[in-house]
Amino acid sequence: MEKLLPAIPAKRYFTIGEVSELCGVKPYVLRYWEQEFTQLKPMKRRGNRRYYQHHEVLLIRRIRDLLYDQGFTISGARNQLGDLLLRGPGPEPEALPDDDAPNLGADPDPADAASAPASLPVPDVVELAPGQLRAELLSIRDLLVA
Repeated sequence: MEKLLPAIPAKRYFTIGEVSELCGVKPYVLRYWEQEFTQLKPMKRRGNRRYYQHHEVLLIRRIRDLLYDQGFTISGARNQLGDLLLRGPGPEPEALPDDDAPNLGADPDPADAASAPASLPVPDVVELAPGQLRAELLSIRDLLVA
């Protein structure tokens, strides 16, 4: 059922009708897929009008390929998309707002030190620049994913 799909125009937002034509599926199918695939979350404006972004159009094409061309069930396609997200590079981590940022440079609370066993060494706090911290966290994520 391999169907040649039109190129995706360079636009910021697409209506459900435009996405329907770009992906070769009916609008009611797109609304159903929103319920079945948690990754698919178009922005909704007045009157619940849906507006899809470029990455969501690509996701819909991927879902269509899994269901229609590769023969996956909804559940199988959902699992396949989940596996792809785990294996892929994933989105960049978001910076924490200042309120939620850990206070790495603060002096330790003396009450905590008193309750710690004396035999365990207390590690020195290492302060990293934000860029270094981000690089360190990304390398840890790569080790965990591998």
